[in-house]
Amino acid sequence: MKYKIIATILFGTFFVSIAFAQLHVYPEAGQSFLPHNDDYTVKVREKGGEWKDLFEYCVHVDMDSIRAATMVQFDMSGEVEVMVKKNNGFIQKVDIRPYHKQINHTIVDNVVMFTLNEPCYLSVEFNGDRLRNLHLFANPPETETYSAAKEGVMYFGPGVHRPGDLPNNQIRVPDNTTVYLAPGAVVKAKLLVDKAENVKIIGRGIIDHAIRGIEVTDSKNVTIDGITVVNPNHYSIFGGGAQGLTIRNFKSFSCEGWSDGIDLMCCRNVNINNIFMRNSDDCIALYNHRWNWKGGSSDITVEKAVLWADIAHPVNMGGHGDSKAPIGEVLENVVIRDIDILEHDEDDRNYQGCLSIDCGDQNIVRNILFEDIRIDNFQEGRLFNIRVVYNKKYNLKPGGKVEKVMFRNITYNGVGANRSIIMGYDQTHPVCNVKFENVTLNGKRMKNTDDFILNEYVTDIEVK
Repeated sequence: MKYKIIATILFGTFFVSIAFAQLHVYPEAGQSFLPHNDDYTVKVREKGGEWKDLFEYCVHVDMDSIRAATMVQFDMSGEVEVMVKKNNGFIQKVDIRPYHKQINHTIVDNVVMFTLNEPCYLSVEFNGDRLRNLHLFANPPETETYSAAKEGVMYFGPGVHRPGDLPNNQIRVPDNTTVYLAPGAVVKAKLLVDKAENVKIIGRGIIDHAIRGIEVTDSKNVTIDGITVVNPNHYSIFGGGAQGLTIRNFKSFSCEGWSDGIDLMCCRNVNINNIFMRNSDDCIALYNHRWNWKGGSSDITVEKAVLWADIAHPVNMGGHGDSKAPIGEVLENVVIRDIDILEHDEDDRNYQGCLSIDCGDQNIVRNILFEDIRIDNFQEGRLFNIRVVYNKKYNLKPGGKVEKVMFRNITYNGVGANRSIIMGYDQTHPVCNVKFENVTLNGKRMKNTDDFILNEYVTDIEVK
């Protein structure tokens, strides 16, 4: 019995060591088909181990002035050391964001070193430059992998993949299918899930320069996990009439007009968790009726997200609805929680707002919670935008009303933000019951809405 106990302890110690000190870098196949960025040389290792080179992908950001930024990825658990060498110019200052991760670093000549204790998505910025920064994605280990195609599994291995029936630009995914994009896989096509059920799109591969990244329409029980979409012409993920949609560990870049991150029209029972979005339009947009989809939206949760809006809103909801219906559609029961907003830049004041509800087309927007949100200094825009609007560019009628909105545990550190807005459209299209709880602006607790732009069609505003 004594020897069995000792063996168990030794085996348990070994198992814990393995489980908490894993590092996986991706194969080179496929990388040579994507542009490399020489701005940085990035290496990683298990603590005290051998350094492993990462491939520094070139990703383009910010349609205002498109620049070549850098992305690296790897999988990890436990303690991992990172080394970043800046190859052009000298290091005067380093910012590693989100700041609340509190990543301590050291600088030796033109090299920055730091340690990660858990998977996370970071922006490493040198000398205040947010346009030629390094995006470092330390992914959690994969839990489901495949090495070949088989019944029910569509497999994309390391290398570049295009539709077999060119010039078709999409790959259709049928019912009861797992699509696996292996590390090092590059798919140059949209993945289309239409009128399908029980679909998974998983792995560590990249969808590169597709017309859209992933499209999920009139489908049920769809999971997207671990994929990266790089510079699509349009949305990174589009959902229309989807029910039971899960998005995890997802990363996205875009730099063109209308290249939103995740846009959902009339979707229900959606869970979005642990994502990084850098887009040149809305990062997260939630709408009702648009194009072929009707019926309203409900029960949507977005949490543990890093949002970077080079253009437009980090979070936007309510703009599109069914203006021809006898009564408006409802967008309700939305939770936006544990969010880091790294940028918001919008020149047009009609489209400003880090956290925005623009309620148009007879929509009723209600039961919305924004909680545990950290907003960094941003270029141009405003913090809060809650309005019932008639935007004649997109709406045929004014919105219905906005009610029961809570902002809780919000912090902002920055200067130059435009005044926040709470406005109804008229007496029959109001904004009501909006609460602010523990909102801190540059270290000072918000006490009232005196600095907001409000009108007479707003009632029941509370600040605690």
